[in-house]
Amino acid sequence: MAPAIVTSGGDMPEFEGRITFTVIICVVIAAFGGLMFGYDIGISGGVSAMDDFLKEFFPAVYEKKSHALENNYCKYDNQFLQLFTSCLYIAALVASFIASKCCTKLGRKPTMQIASLFFLLGVVLTASAVNMEMLIFGRISLGFGVGFGNQAVPLFLSELAPAKIRGALNISFQLFITIGIFIANMVNYVTSKIHPYGWRISLAIAGIPALMLCIGSLAICETPTSLIERNKLEEGKAVLKKIRGVDHVDLEFDSIVVACDQAKQITNPYRKLMKRESRPPLVIAIILQVFQQFSGINAIMFYAPVLFQTVGFGNDASLLSSVITGIVNVASTMVSIYAVDRIGRKLLLIEASVQMFVTQTIIGIILVIGLKPTGNLEPKQAMAVVFLVCIYVAGFAWSWGPLGWLIPSETFPVETRTSGFAFAVSTNMLCTFIIAQAFLSMLCSMQAGIFFFFAAWILVMGMFSIFFLPETKGVPVDAMVERVWKQHWFWKRYMTHLDGTELKPRKSDLAHQAMT
Repeated sequence: MAPAIVTSGGDMPEFEGRITFTVIICVVIAAFGGLMFGYDIGISGGVSAMDDFLKEFFPAVYEKKSHALENNYCKYDNQFLQLFTSCLYIAALVASFIASKCCTKLGRKPTMQIASLFFLLGVVLTASAVNMEMLIFGRISLGFGVGFGNQAVPLFLSELAPAKIRGALNISFQLFITIGIFIANMVNYVTSKIHPYGWRISLAIAGIPALMLCIGSLAICETPTSLIERNKLEEGKAVLKKIRGVDHVDLEFDSIVVACDQAKQITNPYRKLMKRESRPPLVIAIILQVFQQFSGINAIMFYAPVLFQTVGFGNDASLLSSVITGIVNVASTMVSIYAVDRIGRKLLLIEASVQMFVTQTIIGIILVIGLKPTGNLEPKQAMAVVFLVCIYVAGFAWSWGPLGWLIPSETFPVETRTSGFAFAVSTNMLCTFIIAQAFLSMLCSMQAGIFFFFAAWILVMGMFSIFFLPETKGVPVDAMVERVWKQHWFWKRYMTHLDGTELKPRKSDLAHQAMT
């Protein structure tokens, strides 16, 4: 059995725990929610580039694409084609608030089961679609599955994990997202050669991870926080002993009970979120989602085959290039699992911002110089773009990708945890919808300038990480207020003493924070 893990710091109590087999099984099964999401991200772009799919649902796009002299940047510019990808995310936005209530009233585990059922329904509708209505309704059902899954899974993982390895276990969600993207790229590469129904196979395979989550979730336990939150104290303590692998869990159990008792005093968690002392985690959660999407990552992941065709690769070569970026994505996420609890969240985000800014800028320069409205890049230039995209994806995969989900899931107090995380999920889905709906049109109008647009966002992201992002490595989820927000040079002004007075920051704190 693994050695005991003790979390401590300041005057906070120490919590004992081990990395148990139960925790590992729960993490793997729950992370299939990430596999569902990732597979859909990867599959939609490949399907959108398949001629058989375009002929059946988007004949105008197929004709434009086939036109030899069509503008490279505009051949896929079609609002309905973009709607095929983006409508899922607006549905997920709505679903995230419903899922928040389900997480609180029913628990994290039933919410994940509901997610899998919505996703299975969406798979049936899209894979068997014979008209645009079936296709769009299927995507909306998939969106409800994504909304419920993305709400429940990160919370489940954060509440289940010991503090010392919470980052690594939570990032398993992002790891499974990247594995899902990679599998989708592999599937698209194979099914693109199966005519005329290869796209149906691609969409149907999405049902496999949903089915695994649905069946597997029957075998996992609910989180202690969720059980205690719903007045199942004895069951919550028993589960806590089981997942920690020790009998001495009184300190952690009491800490959760106190947090849940405080939460019960809040009759309207959304109103509580609007109060001054709730702003730090709420602002961080929302801004991280905006930054994650406006880094440009999903523009690449959704439309990688389309993008690579734009710069001169044929259909097969573009799908193969997407497979390569998928491998980089998975490998780099594993780097994050190793590093996040060792070097911390903040340093990963800052380093990656530099890496992503440089690569996006160079890609933009190459396209400005080498890619005209008609014609292709030179082979060396095209390969350079693929290489730079891989470096960019690597930076995102070990930073903004996983940490964009991890940090919001661990920083809210229990009384606003599900409602606050719902804002994070819904913001992510809204920004994803905007990018998915607008990217191909932006590519047409801005051409290579779109990469400079994303680079500017990344520059802002890096500066925000340096000055305003607190470090949460190793801090128990129910100790964030005392150990993080009340200690941060800027955010502590939103916190209060027991007597109700504000905690005022010192003038020297900004310089100190920048240096550290």
